[in-house]
Amino acid sequence: MTQAAAHTLPGGRGFYDEPGRHTGIRGWIFSTDHKRIGLLYLGSMSVFFLTALTLGVLMRLEMLSPGKTIVEPQTYNTFFTLHGIMMIFLFIIPGLPAVFGNFLLPIMIGAKDVFFPRLNLLSWWLFMIGGLLALASVFFPGGAADTGWTFYVPYSVRTSTNVLPALIAAFILGFSSILTGLNFVTTIHRMRAPGMDWFRMPLFVWSLYATAWIQILATPIVGITLLLVAVERMFGVGIFDPALGGDPVLFQHLFWIYSHPAVYIMVLPGLGVVSEILPVFARRTIFGYKFIAYSSLAIAFLGSLVWAHHMFTVGMSNTGMFVFSLLTFLVSIPSAIKVFNWIATLYKGSIALEPPLLFILSFIIQFSIGGFTGLMLGALAVNIHVQDTYFVVGHFHYVMFGGTGFGLFAAMHYWFPKMFGRMYKKGPAVVAWALTTLGFNMLYFPFLILGYMGMPRRYYDYLPEYQSVHVVATVGSWVLALGVIILIVNLLVSLRRGAIAPANPWGGKTLEWTVPSPPPMENFDTIPTVTTGPYDYSEYEQRSAEHP
Repeated sequence: MTQAAAHTLPGGRGFYDEPGRHTGIRGWIFSTDHKRIGLLYLGSMSVFFLTALTLGVLMRLEMLSPGKTIVEPQTYNTFFTLHGIMMIFLFIIPGLPAVFGNFLLPIMIGAKDVFFPRLNLLSWWLFMIGGLLALASVFFPGGAADTGWTFYVPYSVRTSTNVLPALIAAFILGFSSILTGLNFVTTIHRMRAPGMDWFRMPLFVWSLYATAWIQILATPIVGITLLLVAVERMFGVGIFDPALGGDPVLFQHLFWIYSHPAVYIMVLPGLGVVSEILPVFARRTIFGYKFIAYSSLAIAFLGSLVWAHHMFTVGMSNTGMFVFSLLTFLVSIPSAIKVFNWIATLYKGSIALEPPLLFILSFIIQFSIGGFTGLMLGALAVNIHVQDTYFVVGHFHYVMFGGTGFGLFAAMHYWFPKMFGRMYKKGPAVVAWALTTLGFNMLYFPFLILGYMGMPRRYYDYLPEYQSVHVVATVGSWVLALGVIILIVNLLVSLRRGAIAPANPWGGKTLEWTVPSPPPMENFDTIPTVTTGPYDYSEYEQRSAEHP
């Protein structure tokens, strides 16, 4: 792909132990090195993820049987609010861009760092402030917020719990997201290596580019909305509360104008990870590179126009419902293009079933289920039937966790050797994949059944006829949690005891595989010159054609 040879440092040093750097914790939390900032995000997000996962398991324990099982209704409401806030704002939205985008984007485009290194560090500091403030609200008088992660009014205006700290935390996290988006757009426009035109960029970079524009353009809307809720709580201004002359439907419009594009902030980088990993382990040039690249931009654009399909039951006009239903079906087209091209890439490939590819295969199946159930929700008649039921929760988790979450697991296993210079054990990784896939589907597919049966979401209690399905889902949560624990333990043990990783263990063709593992501080001795596209596996395809 390039005319640059792999960079080698004396003694094999990576960016972890460069001379002249601050040591200890200060060397990390004040570093402007994009790789260290990516790992800071990884460490902090892992803590938030495990906390939210624990809350999720506790929620499923409560739903094991009708009536009280382990907690009171108010505690259950707090659980699902904190679970949602941490999973959405502290894990899924920042996950792939903040960790792998920060670590890999400059290397993948042949740059030595992001365009605004200090702004990059500020974004992590804001992320930590917002995250810690959300957690601290649990210990303030009045208890943690109980509104759900959507902060729907008028309840979020009237509840006596600590909604203000959670609102301010989400507001601060929005600034972190905006700064990351600004940095990525500027870096991609201004710092690509010589010869790397737009259609020589890796598809993961394309997905980060589309995501960054959503972060910049959509996030201020939710920031202003949450600020208005805070103003209404503090000063009693009638903005959203109907008792004060406000309009709660206005809040829903403003919230979903951001939050539906936010779905694509979450999932687009995951789609980019799939497009990055498939050609490597299929040993085939990616099928339809330009279609996949443009479809990322199309998803970002169309995804910004469909927000009101969350609001079919609020009393909007028939014309409005028809338009938003049609747009919902249209946004599925670029996603379907991606799935078709992924399958075409696998067709007749020399497939190596390594752990990253296994997670990607789970991603494709689960994301497709999430997409199909999304089309069901886009159909007006079905939506009216299953609105605000467990069907919506199941669909959401199939897209977010079954898609983005598994994309993050795949990325972790794919780039782990590059990030840490160590290989992990394949056996435990495969066991972790099997358990997470089995547990995930045991947990969330029953949600679709419960929703179709009429089980409302967010309810603390339920009728006895739903219990058997809830039991299956709860057991699934245990299997899923066990798989996640095995996955994390395997990677943590490999940090110390794993075999030393070569520069390119998978045979990847993108620029990050031309530097040592882990990369040096400034990535490259000299900026490389790019001469070909990022997925040239023509020699494998020719060999396969000669020996079918």
